[in-house]
Amino acid sequence: MKIIVHNIKMTLDDPIENLKRLACKKLKITQEDMKHFKIVKESVDARKKPDIKMVYSVLVETEKRIPLPNNNDIKVLNKEDEIPLVHGNIYLNERPLIIGAGPSGLFASLMLAQYGYKPLLIERGECVENRTVIVNKYWSDGQLDQETNVQFGEGGAGTFSDGKLTTRINDRRSDIVLNEFYKSGAHEEILYKGKPHIGSDVLKKVVVNMRNRIIEYGGEVMFNSKVTKLLIKNNKVVGVTINDCENISSQVVVLAIGHSARDTFKSLYESGVEFVQKPFSIGVRIEHPQEFINMAQYGISHNHNRLGAADYQLFNKISGRTAYSFCMCPGGVVVASASEEGMIVTNGMSDFARNKENANSALVVTVEPGDFGNSHPLAGVEFQRKWEKMAYDIGGNNSSAPVQRLEDFISGRPSKKTGIVKPSYTGKTSFADINLCLPSFVTEPMKKSMGFFDSRIKGFADGDALLTGVETRTSSPVRIPRGDTLEAVGIKGLYPAGEGAGYAGGIMSASIDGIRIAEQIIRTYSSDRL
Repeated sequence: MKIIVHNIKMTLDDPIENLKRLACKKLKITQEDMKHFKIVKESVDARKKPDIKMVYSVLVETEKRIPLPNNNDIKVLNKEDEIPLVHGNIYLNERPLIIGAGPSGLFASLMLAQYGYKPLLIERGECVENRTVIVNKYWSDGQLDQETNVQFGEGGAGTFSDGKLTTRINDRRSDIVLNEFYKSGAHEEILYKGKPHIGSDVLKKVVVNMRNRIIEYGGEVMFNSKVTKLLIKNNKVVGVTINDCENISSQVVVLAIGHSARDTFKSLYESGVEFVQKPFSIGVRIEHPQEFINMAQYGISHNHNRLGAADYQLFNKISGRTAYSFCMCPGGVVVASASEEGMIVTNGMSDFARNKENANSALVVTVEPGDFGNSHPLAGVEFQRKWEKMAYDIGGNNSSAPVQRLEDFISGRPSKKTGIVKPSYTGKTSFADINLCLPSFVTEPMKKSMGFFDSRIKGFADGDALLTGVETRTSSPVRIPRGDTLEAVGIKGLYPAGEGAGYAGGIMSASIDGIRIAEQIIRTYSSDRL
């Protein structure tokens, strides 16, 4: 029998080898009775500092039939009957096209390739090796490539992030995503950590390995190939136009274009694809010393080697909106993330080690379609552009991001110098009043929430905390409606997927949605003629 044993607590100094003994104690068996043992989850309980505990769930397999106590800590793992993934009976005359090589597109392509569909994955930007060079050049000299940048290119926007693999959704596909990332080179700990992350440095290697696996299974990947037109006939997709000059035919097209493909949104809208406005959030990046966050979260144990860099999550409902931290990057940097000229966009990034001096997080406030100014389906895009351009302008019109001490932001005056927190931003910065590049219905909830956030993390509202503006790409400003078959409303064979289509909010959920789309295609179409 297979048993999951939850809530095994250990001190920071307990050797990991004690886990087996503690699991056996709960099950009232000996270690000799174990046939298999595996850690399935590890998390930190720091609620009762300084008595910090490591908390584990483990999988135990034993041939011994044992009576189990009636509690929530022990659960027999019954093998569920899975619905087999059977090929459909509609023949494909051309291979499926997947547009966009972010998490959703990569996982849709990988699964289709594994099932023999020989997908063609089309990416507007460069492969990750060349993309890294181009992005580093932008960070060093401000030369923006509008086709290859932090938003566009192999791996999607998540490539230059912390590589977080947390999600709020409970989906069986989560294990598929974690295992495929592990097979492609991510560290084994992502399979059991309570808050797994790959790290931007490792993620670049993982993406290359995923590409190679897609090719090994019979797929193909094209870079520097932007979809400039969707080809539709009789309410059915029949292919796409690449770079305004090459048509590629297919009766199945997966739109995994990411949340920043504004020009593609416009082209699709003009082709008849339905869009609706969607809420998202905007704000700034806030930085503190990572050592301060470690001490605030872990107390006197903050330097213990079992703990690593601490993170946090904060939220506060105020004035009908929610102010909250988002995409927190322990031991990371704030990155220049624009995809259009004359705009400033920020994001956060950490390597696997999370060993940089600062902690940073988005500090954002929800915005609704009613804030966008008009009812056009793409009005949220223009709303983002407005504040990104204002950030560019107040930063000096030279690609410098505006920065400001928190004390000065609250008082409404530009900073004259930084305090204990120095900007980690990967581009140029200049002192400015960030109140001028965000709407007051965003800045006021941020300011009013500082006291509450400080009550949760003492010192969070210190005047030397550093803000960098602006963060506008928290999620897509649009959704492409889809029906029960996951196809775009009114267009047969077109499958909107992932963040850009409004169905995901991070690497995990986007990857899961890509798998979900691939499963639907497999159940609908046959690969026999490909």
